[in-house]
Amino acid sequence: MRRGRRKFDDDDLTFQKRGGPGPQLKEDPDLPDTGDGWSTWDGALHGPVPRPDWVRTEHAAVDTELGMLKTGKEADVYLVRREVPDTDKVSMLAAKRYRDGDHRLFHRDAGYLEGRRVRRSREMRAMTNRTSFGKEMIAGQWAMAEFGALTHLWQVGLESGLVRVPYPVQLIGTELMMEFIGDWETGEAAPRLAQVRADPDQLADLWRQMADALSVLARAQVAHGDLSPYNTMVHEGRLVLIDLPQIVDVVANPQGGDFIARDVRNVSAWFTQRGLKVDADELLERLLYEAGLK
Repeated sequence: MRRGRRKFDDDDLTFQKRGGPGPQLKEDPDLPDTGDGWSTWDGALHGPVPRPDWVRTEHAAVDTELGMLKTGKEADVYLVRREVPDTDKVSMLAAKRYRDGDHRLFHRDAGYLEGRRVRRSREMRAMTNRTSFGKEMIAGQWAMAEFGALTHLWQVGLESGLVRVPYPVQLIGTELMMEFIGDWETGEAAPRLAQVRADPDQLADLWRQMADALSVLARAQVAHGDLSPYNTMVHEGRLVLIDLPQIVDVVANPQGGDFIARDVRNVSAWFTQRGLKVDADELLERLLYEAGLK
């Protein structure tokens, strides 16, 4: 495994291993003999069942951070190996860590958060006024929203085969750990759709998969909210939707139809630019009908 390699970085941030330098870690008698620390599975909010066989739930499992996969303005994603030492029980995880209120940008929050509510008026006011506490609340909502979206869509995909997302392994606070989509041996992430060079037949198949995935979302009355070729991966010929914290309830949100339309425009433009004739208007009409907005 190549350690510390950066992939798909959006910002020039310095990678630091969780918990500080390695030599200092080993001075703590509570840490395992190998890895950076014990698995955080115990005490976390867990993903849906039935769980894939590769999910490590053993108390003896340890986590080792291998490097940064992606940096962004709202969250950083790290590659983590979770394994039971001296066995072949290994899983590769993408740990997405949302930034706190002092470091994240909240310029896009207002539109996405319409339709989301919290029970306590104090918390709602704090979120509306963007106080420090309110920003922490929003960060927690982003993480929980993505975890919930991945949970629902993974279950739908398991039953229908029409949509694929990373399996959500666990959630602790503002850290979401999910299935790493890529080569588990080399640590190479699968390419994003924007990086794929497909022949006409492959392009047509990818568009069919995209339309199927959008249909699944519409029938669930949600929109991705920020769908593009840059947050869709292609792994072993299958489209994989990622980056779902801004998922929108298109019924509760008064801009729901606009979010669906934007998702359709973003992805259809990419396919059109590559020579595939697609009927974006027809697809949008069908999605709005399936979402109950027409």
